[in-house]
Amino acid sequence: MRGEQVHIRFLRAEDAAEKLRLEVENRAFFEAYSMTRYSDFYTLPIQQELIEIYAEQKENDQAYSFGIFENETNILVGTISLVQVMRGPLQNAVLGYAMDKNYNNKGYTTEAVKLIVAYGFQKLALHRIEAGVMPGNDASIRVLEKAGFHKEGLAVKNVQINGEWRDHQVLARINPRDC
Repeated sequence: MRGEQVHIRFLRAEDAAEKLRLEVENRAFFEAYSMTRYSDFYTLPIQQELIEIYAEQKENDQAYSFGIFENETNILVGTISLVQVMRGPLQNAVLGYAMDKNYNNKGYTTEAVKLIVAYGFQKLALHRIEAGVMPGNDASIRVLEKAGFHKEGLAVKNVQINGEWRDHQVLARINPRDC
């Protein structure tokens, strides 16, 4: 799926080295807002294995993980995914993303969120997409609001980050066809 500045596509085996570079170069930046990762996460074999897992999750309709690539250079600048896909009466998923710190404030993340939301609603027929953001991460909250998400409430101490249980602002978007 292609936007004006970036496109998203499923990660392939040949992307493992680029994904490793992205993760290593942004380790401190990403870990400030996400679950703590073990040191072996930052190895090529683990990144290769993760890409294989992503393909299995997609095949099993459990999660959909994409790379975010800059259109002009085709460089991997971030990742974005719909995880915890729930079917039946729920028809929802949880959105997660990470953008290289050097590519923030360019509109890339907002564009990637809009692309994956379109995929979730049009291709996966989801009813609802939810995201959680640490209070104080105003830039990420703005990204979601620009992409049509609304605030729903605060999930108290629901995610462990760097050994500490942290609150998350819950935002969601409902498929317009269901409104």
